[in-house]
Amino acid sequence: MKRILTLLLLLALLCGCTAAPAEPTGGLKRYQATFLTLFDTVTTIVGYAESEEAFTATAQAIHDQLLEYHQLYDIYNEYEGLSNIKTINDHAWEQPVEVDQRIIDLLQFSKELYTQTGGRVNIAMGSVLRLWHDAREAGIQDPGAAALPDGEALELAAAHTDIDSIQIDPEQGTVFLSDPEVRLDVGAIAKGYAVEQVCRNAPSGLLISVGGNVRATGPKPENGQPWVVGVQDPDDSEQYLHTLYVEDRSVVTSGDYQRYFTVDGVAYHHIIDPDTFFPAGYWRAVTILCGDSGVADALSTALFTLPQEEGQALLDAFGAEAMWVRPDGTVLYSPGFQAYIRV
Repeated sequence: MKRILTLLLLLALLCGCTAAPAEPTGGLKRYQATFLTLFDTVTTIVGYAESEEAFTATAQAIHDQLLEYHQLYDIYNEYEGLSNIKTINDHAWEQPVEVDQRIIDLLQFSKELYTQTGGRVNIAMGSVLRLWHDAREAGIQDPGAAALPDGEALELAAAHTDIDSIQIDPEQGTVFLSDPEVRLDVGAIAKGYAVEQVCRNAPSGLLISVGGNVRATGPKPENGQPWVVGVQDPDDSEQYLHTLYVEDRSVVTSGDYQRYFTVDGVAYHHIIDPDTFFPAGYWRAVTILCGDSGVADALSTALFTLPQEEGQALLDAFGAEAMWVRPDGTVLYSPGFQAYIRV
């Protein structure tokens, strides 16, 4: 479900494994690593180290941890000797499937977020989301034949989205789908959750972006200054609305302007309202600032499907901040968001 997030790092993003270091400061040099193998998007790790070898070892360790989460949370691909989310979708309606503890943790976290967001983030909507995914892929491949999902099929799928159908047995480490038609889609939360778990054990002073899901693990170690992250203008991929200064925050954006297709001149994006099972229409983009990347990921989806007042209530409950972009381009802010903006 999760959109390709639309945050631009205000960094010189390179295509190779490491960037040439900047001039040394206090014995530290800046390095950068870019990977294309995680969560079907671009991952960039930026940090400071005494040598390229030291930074490369750190970046590779982070990559390897994220790769494990990528494979565990994959809903499309199988991996030899590994039970993942696809395994649950394929077999857990037949009998309980034993899975890695990291899947148990994600599913429990997701069910908690479902309750806390009033059902705005529902990982049991996989059947609905798959219909929209298939329609979008077909529409992008052949725009002339683009069509909405079949109405009857969508209605049938919408009847099988009960999150309580996901039955977790923590002691046995198993997952069972009591409704054979329920399918999981963790795209609204898995990437942020994985980033958060890895960053909790990562060295301080890194900036990690997984498809634009940005997490700082502390200020820059060379001078103690915050990292700079730019938020893309929905109408111009070469421009940004603001630059944000963060030290230990996650910055996540949901937007309607990258993963979409057009039918009869109307654009249909991928962020589906759980009330209508059609793309939500409140906003062009919502950017979240939050200490927990998994929560930020979920909130960016939840707030995209809510009017501002209801979204603000969720922000208050989680101690997070947000910026909303209306369809007409007007920008709104939660009370504390602008503290992270510098002119």
